[in-house]
Amino acid sequence: MKKSAGFYSFLAGLTTLFFPALLSAQIMDSKSIVAPGAQVEKLGDGYKFTEGPVADKDGNVFFTDQPNNKIHRWDAETGEFSVFSDNAGRANGMYFDKKGNLVACSDEDNQVWSFDKNGKPTVLVTDYEGKLLNGPNDLWIDPKGGIYLTDPMYKRDYWKRDPKMQQDGQHVYYLLPNGKKLIRVDANLKQPNGIIGTKDGKKLFIADIGDNKTYVYDIQKDGTLTNRKLFVPKGSDGMILDSEGNLYITGKGVTVFDKTGEQIAHFAISKGWTGNVCFGGKNNDLLFITAESAVYSLKMRVKGVK
Repeated sequence: MKKSAGFYSFLAGLTTLFFPALLSAQIMDSKSIVAPGAQVEKLGDGYKFTEGPVADKDGNVFFTDQPNNKIHRWDAETGEFSVFSDNAGRANGMYFDKKGNLVACSDEDNQVWSFDKNGKPTVLVTDYEGKLLNGPNDLWIDPKGGIYLTDPMYKRDYWKRDPKMQQDGQHVYYLLPNGKKLIRVDANLKQPNGIIGTKDGKKLFIADIGDNKTYVYDIQKDGTLTNRKLFVPKGSDGMILDSEGNLYITGKGVTVFDKTGEQIAHFAISKGWTGNVCFGGKNNDLLFITAESAVYSLKMRVKGVK
């Protein structure tokens, strides 16, 4: 999850040159994870840069348009779009907590916010040891209610702060379930970005997009991480897991790896950069894809992890 205004324009150019529209329907070697006959379909467009999709308990998908500072909602029943928040703190990666609050990496002021069901925000994280974070980017909430978040450095043209890196590097953090303490859990990554954990709270995947690698960790009882292992030699912007334990990573389309790290599918998208992905829909079997100015869907045989 990125980026600067210049980056959006650059990607738009790449889209025209290298990713013609016909690729949106191309599905490579899906090994039966896709529903029979399904193709990638465009659900909506006209955004500046879409990011951070996540579904609520009913399958409605919330996603951000970060340059326009909005959070949008796609209705799983009607397929209609609406604005959930038009003052989102420049929200990027998002996740729902157990109470139904939408927790977001709102990097306008380098914070983490929680939106209630009416879109009213509450600030959860303001700093680490008295210093601003670089720019919270993506997050995952564990079964205990603790929040893992990545903090890469992407300079924003809307920042009013000193644009230099605020921390001593680009790290990964964990907000304890009581919400009172933020700790570092990995300070040895080049540029962490996408993050997702398993339903049982035992494994965590983190993409180091700056080093083009994705790692898997063991999660300890206190939230710290151990036994970091290379999962695939490929970085990612956003990530999601399905009910069979397959990992979906994004960038140039969506690439899927099974539990062993073997690539089992690739879904090409007509836009040049695919920011993120989630499962949603009434049956939790719709892959919802954010890619630059548009959002897409793909009907799956597998389901998302509730």
